[in-house]
Amino acid sequence: MNIPQSSNPRVVIVGGGFGGIALAKKLSKKDVQVVLLDKHNYHNFQPLLYQVSTGGLEPDSIAYPIRKVLQGYPNFFFRLANVQEVKTETKRIRTNIGEIFYDYLVVATGSETNFFGNKGIETKGMAMKTIPQSLNLRSLILENFEQALLTDDLHERDALMNFVIVGGGPTGVELAGALAEIKKGILPKDYPDLDTRRAQINLVQSGDRLLPAMSQKASEKAEKFLEELGVNVWKSIRVTDYDGKRVTTNTKTIFEAETLVWAAGVRAVGLKGLDGEELLSRGNRLRVNEFHQVIGLEAVFAIGDVAQMETEKFPEGHPMMAQPAMQQGKSLGENLVRMIEEKPMKPFVYKDKGSMATVGRNKAVVDLPKFRFQGVFAWFVWMFVHLYFLIGFRNRLVVFINWVYNYIRFDREARLIIRPFKKQNKVERHNLMRD
Repeated sequence: MNIPQSSNPRVVIVGGGFGGIALAKKLSKKDVQVVLLDKHNYHNFQPLLYQVSTGGLEPDSIAYPIRKVLQGYPNFFFRLANVQEVKTETKRIRTNIGEIFYDYLVVATGSETNFFGNKGIETKGMAMKTIPQSLNLRSLILENFEQALLTDDLHERDALMNFVIVGGGPTGVELAGALAEIKKGILPKDYPDLDTRRAQINLVQSGDRLLPAMSQKASEKAEKFLEELGVNVWKSIRVTDYDGKRVTTNTKTIFEAETLVWAAGVRAVGLKGLDGEELLSRGNRLRVNEFHQVIGLEAVFAIGDVAQMETEKFPEGHPMMAQPAMQQGKSLGENLVRMIEEKPMKPFVYKDKGSMATVGRNKAVVDLPKFRFQGVFAWFVWMFVHLYFLIGFRNRLVVFINWVYNYIRFDREARLIIRPFKKQNKVERHNLMRD
């Protein structure tokens, strides 16, 4: 990999997400050599992926080059690589561009969509965890409306304009709200010769309420906001299969829809060599102690979605969100320095700063540790927080200008089919990627 030798300990970080970036920044001015490996050369701000999918933002406004994030930091090296195996006995990592030795390894690989073994949904449904997936979804949504113009079959036309979103967490709620606003404000202008009133947005939740990780008040208010926007909210219904046209459930309810978006769960992205039963917990997460060390491996650490730190308050691990990942990255940075200096490490304590979700224009719900509120003020708080955590001044400015423009004009300029997506080829493409 052409990484120079150094007298400083080498910390290899796998993953440039929220946790990996926070850790690299924390170590940037310490006497360690930091090597960050990622299969992409950019950091992806996942909370705004749904806006890329619905044409509200272009992908480059929520992505930022990893090299630029840590530009000018001494002893920092980035390599574009796919990690293939971790050899803990020899402290080496095998990748598609060669092997590298580590003194300390930090796994921050994040999470991926969990289809729970349902191959029909996996191959014919749509995920929204990466920028390419969001662009595919954006293209499919627009292509379906273009196709709806061409068919004389009313049943087929309705299926092309029907959307089923599975999962009532923040991702599902925010996507449903965005699609409802498109139906209300944009489709009638873009497709005046199409009866877009027949378009249906269905949000299916297996539990008895939306946003189960938030307060009861937030759940009730989010559901009310969605219903005001015309979203069909289905609770206590579990989707069991999808053949590309028909969505079946564990009840008699069946949806005819050309688009199914799966937002019902995630699982940690694992690495070969760190996949023993004694290391893994539910959701493929790595078991770690209070110092982020993988159980039984002194020199291997894990942070973010891939890490499961069981505590009294969080017996199933911390939430798989950005805040825990960033806090863990900062904590591990301090502990690595302490470990190198042979000082006692400090146990990690997660500080829950709250959670929030937006449902649409002037509609959001916010749960803070001491305050809970909904509506217009919550919407402004949601926007401020997301702008603050975006990386890069340009990205913040571009997103802010887009939001102001969209608010004033009630428009979404990025509804472009840049990369056509054909559903009938998805199974073949999926199999090729697996091979």
